[in-house]
Amino acid sequence: MTTLPRQPQQAPPTGHMIVCGGDALAERLAAELRAVYGERVTVVVPSVRVARPGAGPAGRARAATLLSRMQAVVNRTVSAAADDSVPPPRVLEAPELDEEALAEAGVADAAALALVHGDDETNIRAALAARRLNPQLRLVIRLYNRKLGQHLEHLLDQAAALSAPGVDPEALDTTTTVLSDADTAAPALAATAVAGTSKVVQADGLLLRAVERTPPGRGEVADPGLCTLALLSATANDPAGAEGSDVGGAEGPLLLPDERTVAAATGRGTVVLEAVSPTVAAPNGRTTSRRMPLSSLFSRRLRWSLAGLVTSVLALAVASWATTGDHPLHAGYLTLLDLFAIDDPAIGEPLARQLLQLLTGLAGLLLLPVLLAAVLEALGTFRTASALRRPPRGLSGHVVLLGLGKIGTRVLARLRELGIPVVCVEEDPEARGVALARRLRVPTVIGDVTQEGVLEAAKVHRAHALLALTSSDITNLEAALHARSVKPDLRVALRLFDDGFATAVYRTLRSAHPRALTRSRSVSTLAAPAFAGAMMGRQILGAIPVERSVLLFAALDVAGHPLLDGRTVADSFRAGSRRVIALDATAPSERRPDLAASPADDDPDRPTGLVWDLHPGYVLRPEDRVVLAATRQGLAELLRHGPLARTRAGDA
Repeated sequence: MTTLPRQPQQAPPTGHMIVCGGDALAERLAAELRAVYGERVTVVVPSVRVARPGAGPAGRARAATLLSRMQAVVNRTVSAAADDSVPPPRVLEAPELDEEALAEAGVADAAALALVHGDDETNIRAALAARRLNPQLRLVIRLYNRKLGQHLEHLLDQAAALSAPGVDPEALDTTTTVLSDADTAAPALAATAVAGTSKVVQADGLLLRAVERTPPGRGEVADPGLCTLALLSATANDPAGAEGSDVGGAEGPLLLPDERTVAAATGRGTVVLEAVSPTVAAPNGRTTSRRMPLSSLFSRRLRWSLAGLVTSVLALAVASWATTGDHPLHAGYLTLLDLFAIDDPAIGEPLARQLLQLLTGLAGLLLLPVLLAAVLEALGTFRTASALRRPPRGLSGHVVLLGLGKIGTRVLARLRELGIPVVCVEEDPEARGVALARRLRVPTVIGDVTQEGVLEAAKVHRAHALLALTSSDITNLEAALHARSVKPDLRVALRLFDDGFATAVYRTLRSAHPRALTRSRSVSTLAAPAFAGAMMGRQILGAIPVERSVLLFAALDVAGHPLLDGRTVADSFRAGSRRVIALDATAPSERRPDLAASPADDDPDRPTGLVWDLHPGYVLRPEDRVVLAATRQGLAELLRHGPLARTRAGDA
């Protein structure tokens, strides 16, 4: 077992960052803060020596594995950091995340604390304790419960304001940010399955859609869209290339290139911001109509039986009109009387009339069981309206979603907001997302995806894409391989925890199926930049993956930024680093506090205040708020030169 450095005798540095967690998100967040932002980091992990009651050998083994992985993170960040003056992360073990553990980690003198345990209750308890120890500490809390998170933000910010009476709350360097790794990663995961949309970021009620475009032909000029976000690597179109690695091939992806570089690039695909469209969210999260279609009330066989009987009755009415010479309405009336056995027997009538009456009576006898079956089917449909739906027979072009845990539930909601047909597969009938699937009336198959016939029941052979989002790498891989054997050109996106394993899987699947789109995604990789940005005191709207790199979208106030304040849009642009893409023209008093919030959470009728296609000569003013796209290093440079960084340096 690897032993991590424990240094209780060494005082923690002032103004450092603390990360408390026990999974991959804590690992990546610690590496992000040190390697990208150059911050001194203390990591608090669950103790190996003190096992929780009932944890058993399996729990201790998981804790030992976690500590070994954290040691690997320490080693990676030491070798990857550009600034050797930044010490490696300080790792502490704690049996319980209480005030004593937080005090030992140095919460009293820390600049920010991230609580990223998978348990909401643990994070809430630690947040309340940390606020008591340091009222002005910047808190970033990982919570899955959105509504509880909103209330917790207000509570902790009010506690910070009350700790410094007479001081303007806005002047306090105190923020409480509640994030969910599921919410942060869901747009990118859902966008992978959407045709023509591979990257999605939400800002001020708008959906920013970025797409990958193939290289233009000879003599053609690539359409830059609103702006070109990246040039893909030279191996982007090579099935056997190393696009899944960290560098992306001999020529890695080039983020935020200037116009001259884009014009000179030949044979390389691009990622462009293609469209800005309003987001569409149904009231109360519902994406289906309240009306129940006829097809869900009655089976197909019953509908055909009813149609055949109606056609027969109409034919008998026409025959009665033609043979008796009566008025059409009178002939139809007599046919209905015969159908329901109300008319008198046609004794003494012409033979044709007698035959028609017998045939109509026979049709009436056939109608009775059909009507009874219709009533029983309708009653059964209403009784099972809250039950899970089965995939319809003719369904095609849908997305098969495997796993309805935390991530799968958020991705399901996102896909339904975008109007994408989905079929879910979940082994546990009591899983978190099953209730949402039932409420949205999404077809769901209950079963183990590794068992024969389960994916076939989800109509994977006619699906457009497969999203394997279970908590098991092996299950996701096995499902993807089986789905590819059924449909070789199926679009596949896998959630894999281990990045090295994800790279190997990606390259193998890409080589075996060169005509199919394959993506491997780690939730912690997608979520870590947003958590790190929140710890630095800035609002991250979203992260767009470009091959194995990440491009961040952030909202920043111009005031006090020497790299933005008083500069033109053209002067603030740095190729490969940062680019201003929009301006929030809303008055400061009327601005949406969270640009990443959906319209349903704020005012659905409120028009967006974002202005696009800014003139390069526009001068950024202190009262402006901008939306920019930046690399992680570019955002770190802005933060190092921002007013918050100068304030912290002055305090030190």
